[in-house]
Amino acid sequence: MRISLPVLLAFLSLAVHGQDSTGLKKDTIPWTLYHTIEARLDTVFDNDQSSRMDYESILKKYGAHSRQMDSLMGIMGDNDSINQVKVIGILDKYGWLGIDEIGEKANTALFMVIQHAGHSKQVKYLPMMRQAVKDGKAKANQLALLEDRVLADQGKPQIYGSQVRVTKTGKYEFFPIADERNVNKRRATVGLEPLEAYARYFGIDYHLPK
Repeated sequence: MRISLPVLLAFLSLAVHGQDSTGLKKDTIPWTLYHTIEARLDTVFDNDQSSRMDYESILKKYGAHSRQMDSLMGIMGDNDSINQVKVIGILDKYGWLGIDEIGEKANTALFMVIQHAGHSKQVKYLPMMRQAVKDGKAKANQLALLEDRVLADQGKPQIYGSQVRVTKTGKYEFFPIADERNVNKRRATVGLEPLEAYARYFGIDYHLPK
């Protein structure tokens, strides 16, 4: 298991023409629409996190294979499906919008929903997020998590060590990591803390291989 205020100068608009990874030309976005998109994505963020806030407590109290966990995973799946429709509609029409356009919370919602989507959607939007990082519209540390998620789902070693899984005993462990001795160097380049510190969040006693 793994885990809007109206603007008086409405006639003004900001051109967001550049092409995305699919070569599609994005629509021009009126200033007023940014506020609508931000409000919509802020709600998506809250919806995404609401059920996940209970994950750790249910895992510890009932276990990974309990009826309570199955129920929570069902709720999370339903929420994710609704959120994906909203986020993918925005991405396909406007591209990956930056913090300066929609705010940090809404920008993070774009990442979180794709991170929690199915593998085919992660693969589809991974090039768009890579370009967004180059354009300063997405964060490199968030991209690292998506890169790792895609690799782990493909059965390949992850790059940054961000992905963990729950064992049959309810303990966390890392998915296999490529060139593990140098993982902290790679993590530093994208603004992630050393893996030893990250491991402590999951109760993993981790030491870099020598």
